[in-house]
Amino acid sequence: SVAPIPLAPPPGPGAFHRAHRPAGAPRAGAPGRSLAAHSSPSPDVVVTREQGKNAKLVAALEKHNVHSLELPLIQHVEGPDADRLSAVLRDEKFDWVTVTSPEAAAVFLEGWKAAGSPKVRIAVVGAGTARTFDEVLQSNDGPLEVAFSPSKALGKVLASELPRTSETACKVLYPASAKAGHEIQNGLSARGFEVTRLNTYSTVPVHDVDPQILKLALSAPVVAVASPSALR
Repeated sequence: SVAPIPLAPPPGPGAFHRAHRPAGAPRAGAPGRSLAAHSSPSPDVVVTREQGKNAKLVAALEKHNVHSLELPLIQHVEGPDADRLSAVLRDEKFDWVTVTSPEAAAVFLEGWKAAGSPKVRIAVVGAGTARTFDEVLQSNDGPLEVAFSPSKALGKVLASELPRTSETACKVLYPASAKAGHEIQNGLSARGFEVTRLNTYSTVPVHDVDPQILKLALSAPVVAVASPSALR
């Protein structure tokens, strides 16, 4: 196997260095906040979400004196349809936009703002996804409305419960990860919805890891993963 390429100097005694976003083509506008160094000689838990998205978990662990190390194992990159999103929002009208993850919501909001913030009605899966829209909902006068969430935070439940807005054609925009399954579009299509799916982003592995960070991570008794991609 190819030895990992160090991206930062090895940590000094008693200090952790954060893992850096690897080279490549990360999604434009992706968050990049870093975590403060920890003073524990070895971590209790390794957290593996994308760089800048582990802070909430780290803070919660610290309240219980659990020391963590950030080792991002995934990053989000622009999908093949990312550039089409704003044009589709400008040129077409949809009865619903279905958004199933915080990352999908963040990418959608970028395209929505680039399109001039047209009026849209959103169906979300999960409380975390809904929270991504909070800032926009508080700062605008109503062009964006989060109007539906399924009884269970599952794509297949959304597909079975999304209400029709008319007896005629009901158009749905589904901005999704390129790796997302097809249960939402297939389920909605089976119910007579017209679904436009755009693969606006994707999740890829991080390949370049600081060997010293990796060594510290391998000493931890617990690794926290938040997605199948990180686990793989």
